[in-house]
Amino acid sequence: MNPDALHGAEALLLPGARTGRDPARSIKRGPSRLPPGVVAATQRERLLDGLVHTVAQHGYQHATVSDICRAAGVTRPVFYELFSGKEDAFLAAHRYGTGVVIRRMAAAFAAAPDWCTGIREALRALLNLLAGVPAFATMAVIEIEAVGPAGRREIAQLLGRFRVFFAEVPEPPGGVGAEALVDAVVGGVYRTLHRAVDAGRTEELPELLPALSLFCLAPFLGPAEAQRRLAAGTD
Repeated sequence: MNPDALHGAEALLLPGARTGRDPARSIKRGPSRLPPGVVAATQRERLLDGLVHTVAQHGYQHATVSDICRAAGVTRPVFYELFSGKEDAFLAAHRYGTGVVIRRMAAAFAAAPDWCTGIREALRALLNLLAGVPAFATMAVIEIEAVGPAGRREIAQLLGRFRVFFAEVPEPPGGVGAEALVDAVVGGVYRTLHRAVDAGRTEELPELLPALSLFCLAPFLGPAEAQRRLAAGTD
């Protein structure tokens, strides 16, 4: 499968890539009704999609379970069979979606010939996926902060998962600790994404690839060497 097709397939897996009332996932009644497990899985998917669109439109604090159910075309009793409440459903959508993103980044990183190219390709996957599903980007990057302590824990855990892409970094110059520097770089990338999404520029995220690639490499290689390697990789 070529990279563009893979990106498209992965994007479809993100909550919010489809509407909750997507006709392709309608559940027919009668003798040909799907098995209960399939019905529950479909309803869960629709609720996650409905939640992402509802939260992106109204904000986490103002979104209600009724709004989410309406967007998904699923009843409140079914919602509470699958989730304990709005926070539970939000965190489920966030974990599932960010898991898709991390897996796509990891695949792009692993396919690259070296660490520098891998960082750039992992960033490319991240930026393309978020740009492709703006509602998920808003929900996952901006509205997660409105969830409170549970949301802050999710952010911390997510940023920790990004550290794996820096496991092979060269020893930083000047006796600076690599762990602290990696944390600073990861945090800087996240805040850059946050600023762009919050400003309504989600679809422009891929344009940040050159700057973010340089930002990730320069602390470990120096600006000139980082630019040289990125240029060589581009060629």
